[in-house]
Amino acid sequence: MKEKFVKDLLQIGCGIKIVLSGWVCAKRKQGKIIFWDVCDSTGKIQVVISEDCLPIDKFAMAKKIPIESGVVVKGRRSRSSRGQPEILATDVEIVGGVTKSFCPHPRGNIDIFDETLIPHLLKNRHIYLRNPKVMAILQFRDCLMHHIRQWFYDHQFTAIEAPILTPVPLYDDGSAMAINVHDEKVFLTQCVGYYLEASVHAFERVYNIGPSFRGEESRSKRHLMEYWHIKAEVAWANLDDIIEIVESIVSYVSRKCQNDTEKMLSILGTSLCVDGVVTPFPRISYCEAIKLLNRSGVTIEFGKGLGSEEEAKLSKVFQGPFWVTGIPRTIEPFPYVIDPDDTKITRVADLIASNGYGLYILGKIYSKTIFDEYNS
Repeated sequence: MKEKFVKDLLQIGCGIKIVLSGWVCAKRKQGKIIFWDVCDSTGKIQVVISEDCLPIDKFAMAKKIPIESGVVVKGRRSRSSRGQPEILATDVEIVGGVTKSFCPHPRGNIDIFDETLIPHLLKNRHIYLRNPKVMAILQFRDCLMHHIRQWFYDHQFTAIEAPILTPVPLYDDGSAMAINVHDEKVFLTQCVGYYLEASVHAFERVYNIGPSFRGEESRSKRHLMEYWHIKAEVAWANLDDIIEIVESIVSYVSRKCQNDTEKMLSILGTSLCVDGVVTPFPRISYCEAIKLLNRSGVTIEFGKGLGSEEEAKLSKVFQGPFWVTGIPRTIEPFPYVIDPDDTKITRVADLIASNGYGLYILGKIYSKTIFDEYNS
């Protein structure tokens, strides 16, 4: 079992014997000395291999080793002439050699969002998982999911693991991915709502984080064929209660990620948006939103959904996330609670992100009862 990682070696003093397992991500030769950059999941460190310190065959191997080979390095912790941590190797061993090269280099400084590279990166995604930017994205996601689950755990929510294959689609057959299992037509889940609605009558507070699938060819910030869904159900709560729950989650996760993701964001060359830290968020009604849009030159009628353009326009009015409440029944055909004061609208609220990013993935919330869901 590996005991020391690169991040650990950066903290220990010079002269200490070490053993490091990792991958050769770069190499250079200068006279009788070979330099390896050896990386692992926590960083990289320079390894100095001198011809005078290794047997002839080991030195020859070190000189010819392909990039991305898995190695074990034994040596002593040292410091370069520039003051950088390094390892003076006394022995090196190849654990897994490489027989194929990839261009661009998987761990190179490439733009992983370059449209011209995306087909190649997706085709070879198992290799480009090693890229520091891809790693940073996945580590950020892991951090985000950890804090979301922690919030639910701290607030007495029970995780319900629902099946991915379901006999009933949430929306309609046209938007669901159907497959045949033992001569029976079933669907990849679009949402675990039905399972949570059943579970909430037992556990009162339930949630699920899992994959959802849509049978539409789409790839945008609003729609994907496969994405992960965060959904919760609460008994004995009204719309204001649920709004406060969502605001609490967003604020908590924003603060926690602000503390834990600095290195990941630095690798990605960006910073964390902390607009969601301060609560409560402003609220406007759907009708007020329509009036604001029409005054700003965007023509939209009552009963039409707010698209990306409309959300971006509205987000310029507020300094952070904001709620749009009272969504019309024509937009929300599901059995949500009808507003008793205006039967044209529902007790539904959308949380819109700041800076034009649109509908929050956590922000579609609604109020309903077991009786209203069949009568509205």
